[in-house]
Amino acid sequence: MHLEFSKKEELFREEVSSWLSKNLKGKFKPVVGRGGSGDQTELLEERVEWEKHMGKSGWTCIGWPKKFGGRNASINEQVIFYEEYTKAGGPGRIGHIGETLAGPTIISFGSKEQQKRFLPKIRLGEEYWCQGYSEPSAGSDLAAVKTKAELVKGKWKINGQKIWTSLAKESDWIFVLCRTTKKSSGREGLSYILVPMSQPGITIQPIKQLTGQSEFNEVFFDNAETQEENVVGEVGEGWKVAMGTLGFERGTSTLGQQMAFEQEFNTVLKIAKENGSSEIPSIKNQLSEAWIGLRIMRFNALRMLSNSRDGLLSKEAMLSKLYWATWHRNLGKLAMDVLGMESEIGDKLPYDLTFLQKMFLFTRSDTIYAGTNQIQRNIISERALGMPKEPRGDNKK
Repeated sequence: MHLEFSKKEELFREEVSSWLSKNLKGKFKPVVGRGGSGDQTELLEERVEWEKHMGKSGWTCIGWPKKFGGRNASINEQVIFYEEYTKAGGPGRIGHIGETLAGPTIISFGSKEQQKRFLPKIRLGEEYWCQGYSEPSAGSDLAAVKTKAELVKGKWKINGQKIWTSLAKESDWIFVLCRTTKKSSGREGLSYILVPMSQPGITIQPIKQLTGQSEFNEVFFDNAETQEENVVGEVGEGWKVAMGTLGFERGTSTLGQQMAFEQEFNTVLKIAKENGSSEIPSIKNQLSEAWIGLRIMRFNALRMLSNSRDGLLSKEAMLSKLYWATWHRNLGKLAMDVLGMESEIGDKLPYDLTFLQKMFLFTRSDTIYAGTNQIQRNIISERALGMPKEPRGDNKK
């Protein structure tokens, strides 16, 4: 586990910090600290401009190989970047899914033509992506997807529905896990297909959340089309590609997420000291436990990244989602306890919420999206500990 950084890496930290301090001001000052939990759909146009500015300046996709426009940054350098970005109040990244999921997947599994077509526009903030995995009957059980794609005269025709699609309205492309083999089931017969969002065959229905925002959406495919060559990997091997994408999701960006959590914790702690609630024994204990949880989260992430080999994350990565989701949900509740009666009062009617109120409401979903806590425990028991698989489907008597 690497707890210290080299002189060269600290010089890199200074470079990152200096660039951010010089650029997160002027026309970009309004986006500082925006786009976090419960705030994802705010200042979208301004944040898109920030993405483009970062791309032109060479500060997107820094972990990508240099031949694809990245900096080939080491794990430690990526950790440093995410830490400094969050410390500086860098806004929530509109290009996050393209940079950390779609891009690395195309680099690892895509054709040279796909790499040439898609990677530059992701890096420059010119095209944005969303993820087409979950369906109404296939959330935690991803292998149960029913969306179908049929090859007709050189084009895939896609029919079905995806749900919980983050920022679908703002996206130019979606990567869709769908069935391309008739009568297939489970992990067999799936393909990973890149589909343009702007076409008559796609309908987007926003899902209004407790925060009053609509980051999540339903996406309906009614003979939506994409070119035959937009399959990533081989036809029928979509499960392997999809699992590769999920592996990238557990990578270095988790350190940036944790820095955002620490900023939220510091806000809660500051208010607790100001209003005197930090003197209440039960709240004092919760604040202490939250701080300890942050340290554990960081050390486990560093261990996970240090033990990764050849782009494959270690077993410790399987703990990550369960741990941070539970911790963040508890932080939201702690924030309301610290605010006391004030937590019941919004900024103004009808539905303008404070930062901490939005955070609390959003954290209710942490233990559900991206795999419920129950599913995470199954993954840990089966894949990390080698325990027997839980009976499923026809195996249940």
